[in-house]
Parts: sequence; structure tokens; C-alpha cells
Amino acid sequence: MFPTVLPTYKRADIAFVRGEGCYLYAVDGRRYLDFGAGIAVNAFGHAHPRLIKALTEQAGKIWHCSNLYRVPGQEMLSKLLADNSFAETAFFTNSGVEACECAFKMARRYQYVSGRPERFRIITFQGAFHGRTLAGIAAGGNPKYLEGFGPKVEGFDSIPAGDLKVVEAAIGPETAAIMIEPIQGESGIHVMAPEFLRGLRTLCDKHGLLLILDEVQCGLGRTGSLFVYQTVGVTPDIMPIAKAIGGGFPLGACLATAEAAKGMTFGTHGTTYGGNPLAMAVGLEAVGMMLEPDFLPHVRKVGNYFAQQLAGQIDAFPSVFAEVRGQGLMLGLKLQSRVVNTDFMAELYRQGLLVVGAGENVIRILPPLIITEKDVREGIDMLSAAAEKFTS
Repeated sequence: MFPTVLPTYKRADIAFVRGEGCYLYAVDGRRYLDFGAGIAVNAFGHAHPRLIKALTEQAGKIWHCSNLYRVPGQEMLSKLLADNSFAETAFFTNSGVEACECAFKMARRYQYVSGRPERFRIITFQGAFHGRTLAGIAAGGNPKYLEGFGPKVEGFDSIPAGDLKVVEAAIGPETAAIMIEPIQGESGIHVMAPEFLRGLRTLCDKHGLLLILDEVQCGLGRTGSLFVYQTVGVTPDIMPIAKAIGGGFPLGACLATAEAAKGMTFGTHGTTYGGNPLAMAVGLEAVGMMLEPDFLPHVRKVGNYFAQQLAGQIDAFPSVFAEVRGQGLMLGLKLQSRVVNTDFMAELYRQGLLVVGAGENVIRILPPLIITEKDVREGIDMLSAAAEKFTS
């Protein structure tokens, strides 16, 4: 019998019923240390009292009214984001891929209203992940995700990252924009070199293109800065964000300069649920918490400590672990080829530790941003116990 839940995930046989802080509790009562955070979503862990308060207070007022009317929460959150980023405007969505879709349309529309309608193609990079819609998988370019879904959506040119000469050679008369994740997550935690990102900005300025930085996973405090671009000396024109912005509530946004967004006029884009009052209430609280003085320094401090502890694991288990990657609390641990990451993750589950898989035989470590050094040590103990099982 075909399952009533579409079988598009190979799910672990664990079901969670509640969470508290950095821990999740399964139906059998077992406690797990959550170093996956819903794939970098639960920035404040589970059941954070301030987020619960924001949600429940708003739930008693109004949940949904549609974008046919003003939504005061959108006006407040867009201003908060603009005041703390390059952006001058925001379009709110329910997810990261919707924010990316808005970015695709915005870039094409910008060139159209600028008198260059032939420019519609977007250069993207191998190893990227921009979501699972038809345009999202075309932008990502992963053959595994494209297989069986008919002709690839036209307009995306995927090239290797790292060489500016290769990028410039890919720019043609139909190119509208360049889109890149400052840190790729899905393909194995690849940090883009600051000089490469700066070079992309220079190329965009030279050729009249827009620069789109996808900070859906790496943004909103994950690396120890509010956004990665702020630490590398690069200012994008458009930036999709999501995941941590709602602290677990479905929320995304496409941020942009006024110039980049000039083509997005009445009737060019829309959403039914995006920017609903519930999401805005939680988003305002979550972003406000991220902007408190001690928050980002805490992420940097614990992130540095965590990276040091992971490096120690490589020294202790060289036949199991090969490399530490990432920044802040967006970390990757590459395993030796003899140890398959899915097998290792299954052992971590048995130890009571949750992580996330990634390409290149990497496990992603994306804990809540509120973790302490004590939590890190507990996780490292579980990691060590799992590694013992794979030591030859």
C-alpha cells in the first residue's frame, strides 16, 4: 500500500513530541541533543519562552488577513531588517525557496525595465542549493535533483566556483545576474573566499549585472555576524533569507536595494500567506533577539570553541575524521572515505545526538545559536563514542 505521506524522505525512525532548549524528546521519552536545529532553523532552540509569548499573543489577535491590506508587522520587520543591512525593501515569503524565486524574478524584471529585456540568465555555481521548485533545482544545477522532471528551466548557467576568469567567460549578452551562497551548506559546507566574492561584485558592476547572495542558511547569526556579506566587504543587490529568521516559524524574505527592486511594481509578484501577522510577530521577536548586544559575540565565542573541539576529534580519530569546515555555528565534519556519513549519523542517533547530512561525506553541525560550551562538550562526548565504533 502506498504510504499516505509521500515517501520523498528517508526518515529516521524517531518521532519527537516536544522540545526544550537544545534538546528534543521522542515518543519513547528519550532525550536527544539537537545539533541540527531543523536544518539551521531553530536558532533559539525549542520552546523559547519569548518566541512562545510573541506567537501566542499574536494568535489571540489576528492570524491572517492577506496582503490585500496593510500588515503593520511587515512594515516594522522590513524597517528592522533595512536598518541592519544593505536593504531598502523586503518581500516576505513562507520559505527560502520562495525568497529565491522572488530574487530570480526581481533580477529578470530589473533588466527588463532597464531596457535590456534580453538579459534573463543567472550565473550560479556548482554545489549550490537554492531550493526544490523547478526554478530552484535549475539554479542549483544538481543532476540528482533535476532527474525526471523534464526540461531544465531555462535561464541558469552553473559553473565552478573560485575562478573569476571562469565567471567572466560565462557572462554573455543574456546574463542578468550572478547568484551565490557565501557558504554552501547542502554540498558539504564550502566557504567562499572573500576575495572571490569581492571579485563577483566587481564583475557585476563592470557588466551591469545584479549580485544575488543567497543567505537562506548561512545568514541570521549562524556564522557569528547577522549576515555573512557584512564580514567580507561585499554588498549584494538582492539577498534571499529564511530559516532562522522565524526561529522555527515558517518565514523568509527577499531583501533588495531600491534600484534592484525597481521593476517589482503592482501586480508583478504576490503571495497568499507570506508576511502573515503570526509570522511577522515571531520574526520581529527573533530578529530583535539576534540584535541584542551579547548574542552575536556568544555565537562567535562558542563557534570558535566548537571548531577547536572538532579539530581535537580529528587528532583523536584520524581514521574516522578528515577535516573541519565552516564558520561560527555552521560547521561541517568531513569523514574519511571508509566511513559513510549516513552510517555515522545512524550511530550518532543511537548515542542521542542529532546532526544533518551533506555532500562529500560530510555531516553538518548546525546547533541552536544559544548552545553553551557545556552543550558542546556533551556533543563531543557523543561524537567520540560514535567514532569509537568506527575505529579500525
